[in-house]
Amino acid sequence: MAKGVFVHRADSKYDDFPEEQYQFPKRYLKRAKRFENDWVLYYEPRGGGGRLGYNAIAKIEAIEPDTLNEDMYIARIAPGTFLSFEEFVSFRKDNGFMESDLRKEDGSLNAGLIQWAIRPISDADFNQIVLQGFPEETDMLPRADALGRNKDLPAWDGLSEDASGFIHESERLRVEQTISRIPRDRVFRKHVLDAYDRRCAITGLQLINGGGRAEVEAAHIKPVAQHGPDTVRNGIALSGTVHWMFDRGLISLSDDLDILISRQVNDPIQIERLVNSSGRAFAPENPSLRPHPKFLGWHRDNCFKV
Repeated sequence: MAKGVFVHRADSKYDDFPEEQYQFPKRYLKRAKRFENDWVLYYEPRGGGGRLGYNAIAKIEAIEPDTLNEDMYIARIAPGTFLSFEEFVSFRKDNGFMESDLRKEDGSLNAGLIQWAIRPISDADFNQIVLQGFPEETDMLPRADALGRNKDLPAWDGLSEDASGFIHESERLRVEQTISRIPRDRVFRKHVLDAYDRRCAITGLQLINGGGRAEVEAAHIKPVAQHGPDTVRNGIALSGTVHWMFDRGLISLSDDLDILISRQVNDPIQIERLVNSSGRAFAPENPSLRPHPKFLGWHRDNCFKV
């Protein structure tokens, strides 16, 4: 096993759905197989509006052939493991690069390596990036200088065969245990409320209590219990009452975000008064954060009471 980096563009030409799968050409198979049953970072390149850095983690459940394209393979993401960082992490740092292997001997960027769509990363670099991605967890994860590194030895090379020997297996387990303890609800709530500007998508109301806390909740469209991911595309900001109705299938959304009201509600007139006058849900300004049709379709098919 080894940790890796998957490069993903928002406008990817591949059949990617980062929460569930990552498609890649056959030539990357040997490299990708090293990451089975271990964690990867998602990296945004410049293309497609990317910010040049890391935005999420996920665990690879399996690597398998793409049944629809013999020249492609699919990395299956273990359900419930994809998680966006609370803070975006730039690939650069003050004294170089977050991935130590991106640094050439003269200190410049290894322009060839950064073009690799799939590449390995050392445990130490992975830990450092996760620390920055989830800043509130910094006291829980081992820091790079606390991983048993001998100061008299040369810097790790994440691509070398001997690199993993410097990291004790107990530290690898500690990192995985820490990742599993990250409060996913807190991360999910932060991203969803930020995307919707703390406004209920159905009523349009933006209510803030006396303590400055938004009186709106982050709701999953496809529940976590049904393997719905903790991502903004599977989330929507709703007031408490609307959240209750949404979870019970009394309201839903079309793929175009038209608000659907069940014929089984006992007082449809009151519900119609609750809905904003446009009859459509408010959506995040960033199109990539809008509710995904895949999750909306699941809600209509499995929750909505027609």
